[in-house]
Amino acid sequence: MMSKPNVAFICVHNSCRSQMAEAIGKIFASDVFESYSAGTETKPQINQDAVRLIKERYDVDMEATQHSKLLTDLPPIDIVIKMGCNVVCPYLPSQYVEDWSLEDPSGKSDEEFMVIIEQIEANVKKLAELIKNDKLKLF
Repeated sequence: MMSKPNVAFICVHNSCRSQMAEAIGKIFASDVFESYSAGTETKPQINQDAVRLIKERYDVDMEATQHSKLLTDLPPIDIVIKMGCNVVCPYLPSQYVEDWSLEDPSGKSDEEFMVIIEQIEANVKKLAELIKNDKLKLF
């Protein structure tokens, strides 16, 4: 059995979408891949709406195990998932890259946040399936 690939969810600030993706990855795919998140800049704290809604939906406290990190803080990464930056997305060497093109829900309503959380959950599950079924052609 190949060791689990390292997946990095990246965006510029590593405070909202990428943090939620890291948390959701740990919840639904920890048997398939290791989840990390990072950005090219950090924020002093994770987006508080994201923290609250992830806690409500999954009973997971992101602030207990996660913090805003730079790309340079990560171990070697096999799979890069870009959250959808309208600006230039950070570059990280990897064997596979996917862009999820998610809207940034920061500052928006809980409903808009939940739409993004549900998209992330669906995408994480799909990614886990692809890896499990060896569809990504990782070396």
